[in-house]
Amino acid sequence: MNQVLAGSVLSALSTGLGAVPILFMAKSLTHRWRDVLLAFSAGIMMAASMESLIPEALRTGGFGALAIGLAAGVLVLTLLEMTVPHIDLEHTKSGLQFDEKAMLIIAAIALHNLPEGLSVGVSYASDNSSQIGNLIALAIGLQNAPEGFLVALFLVNQQIGRFQAFLIATLTGAVEIVTSLLGFYLTSLFRGLVPYGLAFAAGAMLFIIYKELIPESHGDGNERTSTYAFIVGILFMIFLTQSI
Repeated sequence: MNQVLAGSVLSALSTGLGAVPILFMAKSLTHRWRDVLLAFSAGIMMAASMESLIPEALRTGGFGALAIGLAAGVLVLTLLEMTVPHIDLEHTKSGLQFDEKAMLIIAAIALHNLPEGLSVGVSYASDNSSQIGNLIALAIGLQNAPEGFLVALFLVNQQIGRFQAFLIATLTGAVEIVTSLLGFYLTSLFRGLVPYGLAFAAGAMLFIIYKELIPESHGDGNERTSTYAFIVGILFMIFLTQSI
């Protein structure tokens, strides 16, 4: 329990760590760098899914468990996508009041972070908990850092104070701690759920990669640079996988 708590806290608070530069920098970020951050995050999540979650789900539950869990992850994210308003971090116009805009952002980003927390918790419940759990926590943390920065940057552009933007971005990541512990508890209590949980996490991450991160990183004419960043992210995560 101590290990999953430490891993979930570190991965969740990486959102706030990524938002720290907003306290010191200007209110602008070029489209190119924004797209590079998104694509790099997509590469990290892709490698974590294909190198860790999916192989472990296959090893512990076979193809049937993998297919069911992965489909469930995609279905849940599809329903979430249909019910939670999508926020374009660059192009949304500031027509709402502070409280309404802030609450909308908090709700949307926090809900999108739920599957990431579950991924960490389920990974720590697997047979290779120390290796898989630490790796997924690291992957989610690396993905959360640029996400926290972009969320804080968006809030600042909505005329929200820098420190308030930093706190809000941090809080959106903190929800992962709760869902991580929930995922760990459920899969530890019902050991047969572990391969399904791992596959669910992989499906959720793959949905986020293809539905959110890749399209947003290719929307401003930086497709080639984003593609390079995506590949670098994959290689970076594979390197960490082989090192841990």
